[in-house]
Amino acid sequence: MADFTGADLRGSWFERADLSGSQFRAADLSGAQFRGADLTGVVMRGVELIGVDIYGEIQNVTINGVDIGPLVEAELDRRYPGRATMRPADPAGFREAWDLVERLWAETVERARRLDPELLHESVGGEWSFIETLRHLVFATDSWISRAILGDPSPWDPLALPWDEMPDLPGVPRDRVARPSLEEVLALRRDRMSTVRQFVDGLDDVSLAAGTEPVAGPGWPQSRSFPVRQCLLIVLNEEWEHRLYAGRDLAVLEASGG
Repeated sequence: MADFTGADLRGSWFERADLSGSQFRAADLSGAQFRGADLTGVVMRGVELIGVDIYGEIQNVTINGVDIGPLVEAELDRRYPGRATMRPADPAGFREAWDLVERLWAETVERARRLDPELLHESVGGEWSFIETLRHLVFATDSWISRAILGDPSPWDPLALPWDEMPDLPGVPRDRVARPSLEEVLALRRDRMSTVRQFVDGLDDVSLAAGTEPVAGPGWPQSRSFPVRQCLLIVLNEEWEHRLYAGRDLAVLEASGG
């Protein structure tokens, strides 16, 4: 176990590093950035959280004795009408949720079309470009619908884009250099969204309550059984959150005169 007492680690880069169980005492973490980091079970005492920006999954997070998770969820539901629709309980609810996803993304795509096409390849604040965001959603559908639910062991289009922190897996593409046009990526999106539409339209109580059959071969997700409901909720969450990211970044590009 390494001991960094008194060490100057300013500007250090930790990628896919295992720091679980580490202890930080009188440590200066000001200006640190955590992306795709697992902070489950982290305990902070006597800390200064000033000017901190956190965006992620928040459950059972207690600050000064108050569980802030429910407060955050309630405020987000208030700010974003339709957000609660992304937590459906029955087949009709999943169809309603997908209706909303289709409508909101159609509006976002029309907004993107008004920009210079080159700006749709531009990163804002180190995040994915608009095109890369659409490519990631293709990956999400390929993984959780085509592979996990429908049983295709290798459904990924070459333009499908996994999240950055995912380890490289045999057969799973990760082309960060490709620069497909908006129309090329939208054709893929229409195909994948049609796959989801067809599945949710045929959804009933029995199929929603079922588990998937494990898929043979390497890939993502792992070869095991998943509740169908869980797979669909993951896709809805991906669609909702990444549309918010895209809208946030489109606003920056619009403000820049794009």
